[in-house]
Amino acid sequence: MSAWVWAISLVVLTAVLILDLVIIGRRPHEPSLRESGLWVAFYVGLALIFGVGLALTNNFTIAGEFYTGWLTEYSLSVDNLFVFVIIMARFGVPRQHQQKVLMIGIVLALVLRGGFIAAGAALLAQFSWVFYIFGAFLIYTAINFFRQGEPNEEDFKENALIRWTRRALPVSRDFSGTRLTVHENGRRLFTPMLIVLIAIGTTDLVFALDSIPAIFGITQEPYLVFTANVFALMGLRQLYFLLGGLLDRLVYLNIGLAVVLGFIGVKLVLEALAGNNLGFLNGGEPIGWAPHIPIWLSLTIILGTLAIATVASLIKSSRDRRAEEQVPVG
Repeated sequence: MSAWVWAISLVVLTAVLILDLVIIGRRPHEPSLRESGLWVAFYVGLALIFGVGLALTNNFTIAGEFYTGWLTEYSLSVDNLFVFVIIMARFGVPRQHQQKVLMIGIVLALVLRGGFIAAGAALLAQFSWVFYIFGAFLIYTAINFFRQGEPNEEDFKENALIRWTRRALPVSRDFSGTRLTVHENGRRLFTPMLIVLIAIGTTDLVFALDSIPAIFGITQEPYLVFTANVFALMGLRQLYFLLGGLLDRLVYLNIGLAVVLGFIGVKLVLEALAGNNLGFLNGGEPIGWAPHIPIWLSLTIILGTLAIATVASLIKSSRDRRAEEQVPVG
């Protein structure tokens, strides 16, 4: 993509994020289901319109890569929400302030992922064998997703940075709105909000280790990688409030994500074999039998897998709930 396309996209997307921040800052509150639903529909609509624009100004293959990457990043972001719920509960963040916490966390995530995308694009441009590493990592991650099951509160452990912050900085006992510092007895103290933001930021950094290689398995165009991430993250805050208790019912989501990551990992390895230049493998020549997986097939497999995982989760949750209601009390 040309420099002016990058510039226009960055200006427009930044303006949307600033508008979102202004709205939250003027009226901190817990959004209703209707409000959350409208915002999610707005951001999903923006992504769909953006994809149509790519199809009209470029071609349908580019648009397909964007849609597939966006869908993959969006589905992985839902997994982030499980951990965000745990963090909010662990630190007791008041519901009316959770919007601002999530928005700041999303902005931090965009900055961090921007660095990952730039580094990943530079590596792939110089060393095609990185595809082997990305593919193997995604397959390994998929296996872990199968094993770990649904995240729960016991899975969240404070990392070294959070523990160091607690020891090194004076932290107040209570929140003071969304402020990061407060004066108490003539001393300036940091509020627990700082710890929450560090937990959100570092957690998303870990998630980026999965999502960035995954989307590079779909497209190597940095512009598409970046915009897919931005559109996936922009609606994450509203999705958090819209799904609410529904997250607990998505019992097969991790299995679905494991299949998606495993598929993309295999796709990356196959592409690495097709363009192989490693001297110790096939004499440094490309491996002709490695099949190319077209973008339409990737989109179909990813969409179908997520749909099956969601429907199966809701059916199982409904059956479990009915079974619990039929159990006699006492």
